[in-house]
Amino acid sequence: MSDRLGTRTPTGPTVARHRALRTAARLRLTTAYVLLLTVTASWLASQGHAERARFVRHNSSNIHHMEVGKWWTLFTSGLVVDGVPAWAGIAAVAVVLGLAEWRWGPARAAAVFVFGHLGATLLTEGAMWVMLTAHIPGALSRARDVGISYGLVATGACLLARGPVLLRRYGLPALALALATAWAFDQQLADAGHLVALGLGVLASRTAWLRARAPLPR
Repeated sequence: MSDRLGTRTPTGPTVARHRALRTAARLRLTTAYVLLLTVTASWLASQGHAERARFVRHNSSNIHHMEVGKWWTLFTSGLVVDGVPAWAGIAAVAVVLGLAEWRWGPARAAAVFVFGHLGATLLTEGAMWVMLTAHIPGALSRARDVGISYGLVATGACLLARGPVLLRRYGLPALALALATAWAFDQQLADAGHLVALGLGVLASRTAWLRARAPLPR
């Protein structure tokens, strides 16, 4: 289609593609992380059960790996979608982290996500270490601890805590209740970590750095 000056008017698919590219450029943090998760999930899906188990085992951020100096597992553990279908976890990251980046910018969104991921991991593994030291039954030094959920919960809780009154009044308690119910039924390390991550997200929402208005992207 052309106008009277003979220039071509962008078609619907072209406009949609340009909008998608602009959104990806603005959400560069979310786009990069989603791509990393997708590549990792695709590679794991192409491997056999033994290879997938080995990868998860070597990238779990547990006490054993901390003791032998494999601190990098604190970060590589966040590249694995665990406990839910990969597509569901990646979609959740795209929505939650994308919204956080849209509202606060990449630096603040990354800070909240990493704060939740690292903070909840270190606190739960620290509690596990205390249990091991005190010889409390049930503590494991080589626990399976991978996934995106700690950072995701912390970011979601921070969004709710920084959101409108209705979200703060009803959304945040509903999330806390759901996580507490999951912990009461399963009594798993990750369930306790989710509650810790929620608290860290609420704590992050109260920081002056996050309350400051983020510069609008150009």
